[in-house]
Amino acid sequence: MAFPLVHFLCILLLLLIPHFSTAQSQPHKNISLGESLTAGGDESSWDSPSGEFAFGFQQIDKGIFLLAIYFNKIPEKTIVWSAKTKNPVQRGSKLQLTGDGWLTLTDPIGNQIWKPDTTGAAAAYGAMLDAGNFVLAGWEYPRLWDSFDNPTDTILPTQILNWDSKLTARYSDKNYSSGRFELALRSNGNLVLYTIAFPLESANSDYWSTETAGSGFQLIFNQSGNIYIIARNESIIYMLSSDAGSEQDFYQRAILEHDGVFRHYVYPKNTSSSIERWGMQWFTLSFKPPNICEITQATGSGACGFNSYCRIGDQRPTCHCPRGYTFLDPNDFKKGCKQNFVSQNCSDPSLEVDLFMFDEMRYTDWPLSDYEHFQRVSEDWCRRACLGDCFCAVAIFRNGDCWKKKIPLSNGKFNPSDSGIALIKIRKDDSTLKPEDKDEEKKNRLTLVIVGSLLLSSSVFLNIVLLGGTFLLVFCFGYNVKKKNQMYSIMPGMNLQSFTYSELEKATNGFKEELGRGAFATVYKGILALENPTFVAVKKLDNMVREEEKEFRAEISAIGQTNHKNLVKLLGFCSEEKHRLLVYELISNGSLANFLFRKSRPNWYQRMQIVFGIARGLFYLHEECSSQIIHCDIKPQNILLDDSLTARISDFGLAKMLMADQTRTTTAIRGTKGYVAPEWFRNQPITVKVDVYSFGILLLELICCRKNFEQTWRTKIR
Repeated sequence: MAFPLVHFLCILLLLLIPHFSTAQSQPHKNISLGESLTAGGDESSWDSPSGEFAFGFQQIDKGIFLLAIYFNKIPEKTIVWSAKTKNPVQRGSKLQLTGDGWLTLTDPIGNQIWKPDTTGAAAAYGAMLDAGNFVLAGWEYPRLWDSFDNPTDTILPTQILNWDSKLTARYSDKNYSSGRFELALRSNGNLVLYTIAFPLESANSDYWSTETAGSGFQLIFNQSGNIYIIARNESIIYMLSSDAGSEQDFYQRAILEHDGVFRHYVYPKNTSSSIERWGMQWFTLSFKPPNICEITQATGSGACGFNSYCRIGDQRPTCHCPRGYTFLDPNDFKKGCKQNFVSQNCSDPSLEVDLFMFDEMRYTDWPLSDYEHFQRVSEDWCRRACLGDCFCAVAIFRNGDCWKKKIPLSNGKFNPSDSGIALIKIRKDDSTLKPEDKDEEKKNRLTLVIVGSLLLSSSVFLNIVLLGGTFLLVFCFGYNVKKKNQMYSIMPGMNLQSFTYSELEKATNGFKEELGRGAFATVYKGILALENPTFVAVKKLDNMVREEEKEFRAEISAIGQTNHKNLVKLLGFCSEEKHRLLVYELISNGSLANFLFRKSRPNWYQRMQIVFGIARGLFYLHEECSSQIIHCDIKPQNILLDDSLTARISDFGLAKMLMADQTRTTTAIRGTKGYVAPEWFRNQPITVKVDVYSFGILLLELICCRKNFEQTWRTKIR
């Protein structure tokens, strides 16, 4: 009997916490008629009495502002509400509570951009409350309009969502316009997450719900940080999130983010115990749904764009293109992927069967993209059926079943519990050229020869000379083109950009800014595409001898086939004459060694998340790649940290790839002294366990914040 009684008392306490509006009871500083704010000016916000929240202009880009409510006492200035305008506003825009009681937002030349709907009643004053609610109060009515009743993508403690209230996700992390997902408490009482028929605002399909239809009445976020649904009799019928901690210790918010996940966040206030546990950052307390990648829509692309697939990493979805495809817009993954090669010719597909191959992807599927299904067949039969069908872009084989899929592929997802194999059909050389182009080139050469002969047909001798010279010219031209193409196709089958040496020399300003130096290479900072700057790290191998050539090829082979959030992304390479360079994305926070071995010790939560990231990256290399990859040199210097301190494994110069039928291999000793596994010194075959050993040493260093070995750049073992 004791447990039910305690349970009843807990629920009773939750219900006793007031969840009605606090607009009347909270202290506030009135915003009088005639007051105004200017974007980029000295007066750019109206603060709450405690200063924890502010209402005003928040700069989101150079010269670009958003009229928003945001947390004002933390460095991130996290936005919790924004005015629904077509575009962000420019510097000089003005928000004014006019003398006749209207709150208006105007652009720098005085055109009205936004005005809250107060149903035609003028305001007496405004107030920014400590709960994060901005209120317009009337002469006759205590509340004409408030931000809590007009939410965007976020709710805060003491806020309520009633029937038909909704949250709309922003389009992307930096784009605050309406996105592709919504959360609503429908009139039947069911709290639902659903996609919308973007760019329209109509609902498309549900992908998660509380299943409280017929009983749900309100969604409540109370002062203790509990988020739940109540019935009309105020009984709790569904708990979304709880155990958030004290309001005195944490800031809190719940947001429907641009990836379609509803997350409850907490941020520690200035108390040593909470900072020690969580670190000074927003921490995810709970989220719905458990796996957004499982979205399956009859119409629409799914969690990611068409022809891409979704993968969960660190509780967050990431979108990826299969081999042979690239993003339509690298800055907007939701737009999906496009083919890099010319599709199979449908006039007679059998003529091009030898020009195509399959890239195998395990645990990957695109549900609802099927147009044919065959049962009790072999994998080889499934492959041949897809190769001979010009409509077939992907074949899924699973336990004797074969599904043919055509583009655009939708609902793509990676799921380790899926036993099937996806066969992605691509051209063998990933070429964008049509096959008949080679024949056309031969015809052009022959035409050149014939025309040359006719021009000087009056002289047999001269004609012979011309023929010989023409053939020699064509041969040399063809040889040079072939040689040039070979120079830029050092690693066929890789979706990497080939750069010239002069391009990279220009991008790095003559290899001026050095980021780091190793035994065989130097890394420089560079910038590509000045109209849309992309910062990169250019790794320049020094003296290109046979050993470094092997390292160069090994690094491209290993990382060129990978795509994971805990690995540094290789963007391209240069293989021109004696020059060998690799172009990586620039990771801003440097190496784990610089972060870990410093005077101030990183907090435990940060170190724990770094450990998880490295482990996930190694698991991907060892278990999830089509070819197992042994890194062979795991150490703090080869772990980079991005803006959010996510661990990214780098430097694959010593990596070893295993064949599909291999679990171990023999090779000369590789790695760095202090991190090398014992089996290297016993002349035994090595497995992925050598990386696990190095990871164990690294784990001890992370726990103790001490180096296990004082090394120099010369201690790398060859």
